[in-house]
Amino acid sequence: MANHKSAIKRIRQTARRYERNKTGRTQLRSKVKAFRAAAAATSNDEVGALLNPTVSLVDKSVQKGILHRNKANRIKSSLAKAANRVNAAS
Repeated sequence: MANHKSAIKRIRQTARRYERNKTGRTQLRSKVKAFRAAAAATSNDEVGALLNPTVSLVDKSVQKGILHRNKANRIKSSLAKAANRVNAAS
């Protein structure tokens, strides 16, 4: 356990940030998973409707510090490839 007042405060701050980031990370993963499930089912309308909100959520996660910029770019790239595959198949 921390002995200094500043260290005790830092522990409280870290716990709050951890919970906030955990919520955002869970939300992000769920959204990406839903998009990939829709892409696998090759429903063109659903994929088109989910692409923009999912990419937007990825960008917001970068701004909030939940994701690294490069990882976000990789995720967005893979989502775009999946959407293009679905569009090409239909």
